[in-house]
Amino acid sequence: MDLELRHLRLIVAVADHGSVTRAAAALGIAQPALTAQLNRIDRSLGGQVFTRDQRGAHPTALGELVLGRARMVLPAMTSLLDDVQQHVNRDEDGPGTLRVGTVASALAGRFVHRLVTALPDVRVTTATSWSVDETAQQVATGTLDVALVGLCSDASPPTTGGVTWWRVDVDPVFVLLPDAHPHADRSSVPLGELADEVWLSGPGDGCFERCFAQACARAGFTPSGLSEADRPTVIDLVQAGHAVALVQPTFPDTPGTQVVPLDGAPLRWAHYVGWRGGSAHLPVEVLVDAAVRSHHDAVSRSPRYLCWLDTYGETRT
Repeated sequence: MDLELRHLRLIVAVADHGSVTRAAAALGIAQPALTAQLNRIDRSLGGQVFTRDQRGAHPTALGELVLGRARMVLPAMTSLLDDVQQHVNRDEDGPGTLRVGTVASALAGRFVHRLVTALPDVRVTTATSWSVDETAQQVATGTLDVALVGLCSDASPPTTGGVTWWRVDVDPVFVLLPDAHPHADRSSVPLGELADEVWLSGPGDGCFERCFAQACARAGFTPSGLSEADRPTVIDLVQAGHAVALVQPTFPDTPGTQVVPLDGAPLRWAHYVGWRGGSAHLPVEVLVDAAVRSHHDAVSRSPRYLCWLDTYGETRT
């Protein structure tokens, strides 16, 4: 039997988990099947890779040699496959295509508009997802060229596959209320005065729901929950008075609703633009400039947000 990459991955998994049983569970295979594979690897190499006892699996001297080489070979192969995938994807779309992924950012439309304007000879395509992790992985493998994402300011975007991120800005989170709500005309509202509301937010992954629960606890109440819904559903339910929604402060004016700041900005939302490091063909300065100017555009068209910035002494340049 010739030693293959899949065998090296098995060896690394056993070493990392410290036992065949735990490695099998992590790999999603049966423990006897993994044991049989390790026995075949031992026969192929002419010696034992691990000694196994009740305390787990421990690399032998031969195992340490194989592990050292495996930990160099596997990342190199992953990088090679990523580069190949990026090359294939670029050949399929053509050299004049810029593939943009967006996640949970109110700046997405303006960002794409600025890219189209700044790069008239480039065809800009878009893909929208609810998952920052998924989109970052697509940038890492070359399926996407650039990503504009929004996420809770307590989190950081993933660095999967060497993706480089530039933080565009951080905004307070506001609340979307129906016109008939008693707090709809206020300049701001304490989170605690909304304790009895049904809460909505846009779909996504990350820590935002946990951070919302913590903010509610600091305000002295436990929320009934935070349900996810797309924008049309959020608007319909808020207009009907069935719920209130956590939204970005640049949320567009919508009949029947009001965007109101929360006292003290207990929640904040960050915007990042990301690209794969080392992608020499990308106009990185154009990407960053488009993201920053898109944020400026969005803020300048939001009277409530501008008022909040004036009140609390925060500025945007």
